[in-house]
Amino acid sequence: MGDWESPDVDLLYHVNGWAASVPDWADSALAFLSEYGVIVGIMVLGLYAWWTARRRPDAVHAVAGLLWAPLGASVAYLVNYPIRELVERPRPFVDHDGLDVLVHGKDGYSFVSDHSALVMALAVGIFLVNRRLGALAIVLALFQGFGRVYTAVHYPTDVIGGLALGTAVVLLLAPLALALLTPLTRAVAASPRVGRLVAAPRGGEEGASREAEPTPRARDLAA
Repeated sequence: MGDWESPDVDLLYHVNGWAASVPDWADSALAFLSEYGVIVGIMVLGLYAWWTARRRPDAVHAVAGLLWAPLGASVAYLVNYPIRELVERPRPFVDHDGLDVLVHGKDGYSFVSDHSALVMALAVGIFLVNRRLGALAIVLALFQGFGRVYTAVHYPTDVIGGLALGTAVVLLLAPLALALLTPLTRAVAASPRVGRLVAAPRGGEEGASREAEPTPRARDLAA
């Protein structure tokens, strides 16, 4: 394809230009975070959200929503493939000289950013269930998008497109996904063997403390 809008390229050069004034170790750290670290961080948040969701009164629905997060991210990733093949936008460093490329080995097309689509889909999926953890995950997704431009592996519009794609897939398909996943999580919750994966026993510790505490009648008899 031909050249895209110059503001996109100008912003790419501006953001990537910061790498020249940053220590090498910081560049390497940001490159790692944009490639792997943020994804792992959001997955950890998702696991923590699942652990706390099991103790909610609506655990069946909450866990179904969290299950949709990685599934929705997978759908967004798959939807992105034909888009990239159709647009066929080369990576920034292919068409533009003077960029400080911090992540090497990227030979696929650039639009849209699959990393951005993936992490934003995960983040939005978490946000639908847990606002606090989801907001943190969205911040991490935005940071990762910045890192893709900083490392010169994507244009800013690649990242914006990926963030929009991940958000749209998760939100638009959420009603259908939850209608299919909620019966599954409800069945798992009813299982005596794996029910804890969906709903943690409630009142177990409270019940134990009540059993350990003598009842008024027992205290009277002891006296």
